[in-house]
Amino acid sequence: MKGLVRVAFVVHLMQVAGAEVLVRETIRRLKDRIRPTIFCLDAVGRIGEELIAEGVDLVCFDRKPGRDWRVSTKIARAISERKIEVVHAHQYTPFFYSALAKPLCGFRPKVILTEHGRHYPDRVSPLRRAVNRLALDRLADAVTACCHFSAEGLSRADGFAGSRIEIIENGIEIERYGPPADRALAKEDVGLEPNRRYLIHVARHHPVKDQPTLLRGFAQAVPELPGVDLLMVGDGPLRGELESLSVDLRIPDRVKFLGIRTDIPELMRAADCFALTSLSEAASLTLLEAMASGLPAIVTAVGGNPEIIRHESEGLLFPRGDTIACANAISRVFRDPELASRLGTAGRARAVERYHLDRAVEEYFKLYSQLAGR
Repeated sequence: MKGLVRVAFVVHLMQVAGAEVLVRETIRRLKDRIRPTIFCLDAVGRIGEELIAEGVDLVCFDRKPGRDWRVSTKIARAISERKIEVVHAHQYTPFFYSALAKPLCGFRPKVILTEHGRHYPDRVSPLRRAVNRLALDRLADAVTACCHFSAEGLSRADGFAGSRIEIIENGIEIERYGPPADRALAKEDVGLEPNRRYLIHVARHHPVKDQPTLLRGFAQAVPELPGVDLLMVGDGPLRGELESLSVDLRIPDRVKFLGIRTDIPELMRAADCFALTSLSEAASLTLLEAMASGLPAIVTAVGGNPEIIRHESEGLLFPRGDTIACANAISRVFRDPELASRLGTAGRARAVERYHLDRAVEEYFKLYSQLAGR
């Protein structure tokens, strides 16, 4: 155990979301090379419970609303007790408390900030920008982002030195995804009708995901696509409103709200096209999963989406909030099988070439090793 790098991962809570899944998979894949601890600011979460059951050390600080300055003291104590060498903070708030904890430790651990998504609209107060530029940027030993969009936000909005930000792109378990040998059978396996086609959307039901544009766009395309249904996978605070909207649009029989599912690879194999209508997005894991599944993708031209999907190459891009453009894209893909096949094949090839999870994990381990002086 002496040679293992002692790494603490700092998050809000270990829920089922992109950054938290990355932490889980990093811990699992580096189990023979790091000694991990998870610091949860707010709550443990479902993934946290999984990892505790696997024997992973996890500390929850039960942060109070607002600025809870005691959290940094608690983090510093936990770091010192465990002799943590590298503190990897995912997102700004976990980094904020980790950076303030650094001077309070008996020794100075190395601190990494990794930026995933950005808020929409992306506004930062002048005070926060000044504090970042004059103090917190100097307390970060490394700064990474999952895409150029997130890196640009850290520099432009938050005031971190752009020249030092390293891009480590997201990755997925490519081997879990792929086109089905028999799509009709794949549909039957997940309880769908084999003679219908499906547009799949996988995301939490939250304002930033802008599902109303998807529902309205789909409703406009429905008259031209009698054999196509929409699968809404996920849950969240807006689910009731979205279900009501489908009724108002007179398409409740064409939209299936499936809730949270654990069989995403199987659902992707059963689907015929993927859609993501977010107002803002960084590097969506579900988009990568859809590409790896060989699905043509219809996505808004926001954030990191255009870095992943090139228009008319792996998918179709359209402006955020543009219902007509969304409807036209849906119609094009489902009415042109040759286009759908070409986009899906290119997306699968790009995912296999560029977005392997193991590649991302190895890049992070290289960073840990460098900072720990291995």
